[in-house]
Amino acid sequence: MPPTSSRPVKRALLSVSDKSGLVAFGRGLAELGVELVASGGTAGALRDAGLAVIDVAEFTGSPEMLGGRVKTLHPRIHGGILARRDHEGDQRDLEQQQIGAIDLVVVNLYPFEATVAKPDVGLAEAIEKIDIGGPSMIRSAAKNHAHVAVSVDPADYTSLLDELRSAGGFCEATRRRLALKAFERTAAYDAAISDYLSSESAERGSLFPERLRVEFGRSAELRYGENPHQRAALYGGFLELAEPLHGKALSYNNVVDVQAALALILEFDAGDEATVAILKHNTPCGVGSGGSPVEAYRRAFETDPESPFGGIIVSNRAFDLALAEEVDKIFSEVLVAPDFSAAAHERLTQKRNRRLLRFHPDRIDASQLDWKRVFGGVLIQEPDLAIEEIAACPTATRRKPSEDELRALAFNWKVAKHVKSNAVVFGGSDRTLALGGGATSRVDAILQAVAKAKRVGLDLGGSALASDAFFPFPDAIEAASQAGATAIVQPGGSTRDDEVIAAADRLGIAMVLTGVRHFRH
Repeated sequence: MPPTSSRPVKRALLSVSDKSGLVAFGRGLAELGVELVASGGTAGALRDAGLAVIDVAEFTGSPEMLGGRVKTLHPRIHGGILARRDHEGDQRDLEQQQIGAIDLVVVNLYPFEATVAKPDVGLAEAIEKIDIGGPSMIRSAAKNHAHVAVSVDPADYTSLLDELRSAGGFCEATRRRLALKAFERTAAYDAAISDYLSSESAERGSLFPERLRVEFGRSAELRYGENPHQRAALYGGFLELAEPLHGKALSYNNVVDVQAALALILEFDAGDEATVAILKHNTPCGVGSGGSPVEAYRRAFETDPESPFGGIIVSNRAFDLALAEEVDKIFSEVLVAPDFSAAAHERLTQKRNRRLLRFHPDRIDASQLDWKRVFGGVLIQEPDLAIEEIAACPTATRRKPSEDELRALAFNWKVAKHVKSNAVVFGGSDRTLALGGGATSRVDAILQAVAKAKRVGLDLGGSALASDAFFPFPDAIEAASQAGATAIVQPGGSTRDDEVIAAADRLGIAMVLTGVRHFRH
């Protein structure tokens, strides 16, 4: 029989940890005349349902050993799976060893991922959840998919029974599809084990693994990439953390912008004040805080009324109707919040192309390593989770900042770490006033911010300025003072720090040094 035709199923081997749908599937196989061979608990579950089952120990002639660690690791199992039906030598070996062929392997694995996800799991418990026989059977069946079908997912049981009933066997396309899914599952399983053991090593001082393995399932085909001629897809659990509630499918740029929006808004505790940020092209346009989300939004919007059209708006508190009505005055691509009130949701969903996403701050793990692709590999670094307590940082100038200036420096320092470097942010204690970013010099970043403030009619007099990195020359201090800044926060560390501090003293500016840089490339 050529391998392209349907392969009948006379004997199935079942060994599953997740017993969802098992009995119904086993009953369906039995009704089709398939002999059932099963191990341990799987055999017990099928037998309790009144089905005739041959125990693996009976099939192999060998009892389970080592407390169940050895059940299916036997030539009668793997010979029956791996034998090629059109190979004379294989068939002769089966006959001489009195091994029965196995046509269908149904296996899912010990719940290793769920076990190590428990906060109190120990290494010994995790080790016992590393399945050995299961992956061996899956790989044997997947390798021999020209003759054998393998199922690793209970979600496939119904379609498999349907094909058996209609065609009397599994076609080549089905066997190949199942084999691919099987290898993907064992690869993911091995990656989970490797990741766990690597994390154990990290606790002992090794942050980065010797070898890097990546395993993400595809969660969405995106509308397009950075440009319409580029195709794109999203992998992993992002959409479980930022859950789409309304609107058309996300594009690559939308996802990048939402990521930037979430990273920024998580700097601001919703228990302190409502904070709203507006972003465009992965860059903040304005950030504001207030007693209510709509008050915070208005302060953010005033920073740059020209740019928010078609941008991203993110709030650290739920959208209420007042915020929804204010936001509805312009078109925004994506609105992101921990929730939307019923009235806000009704108002905002009237525009079909507007996307609403609900994010879950309690599920977001901001400590995961940052990745950036380069030709031939990837760069990996720790995420920039540091945010300095400005009031505790040393003042370098003769004049110390006032309490209001300290609050303004702290607010704008949080924003500056999310602006492309070179980055500067002018602002008050509850809002940004002007931002400059992505400039090739720090003085250019200041001039960029000042020019925008003048164009939209904002006065920077009495503002605080945050700079993500040190000032290499005093010229930027001169420009900031001319714009109206009275206090500056920056890391320090320039060879000309003395000149920069002297310029601040001469201009009456209070300057705080954090000692920590926040470049964002």
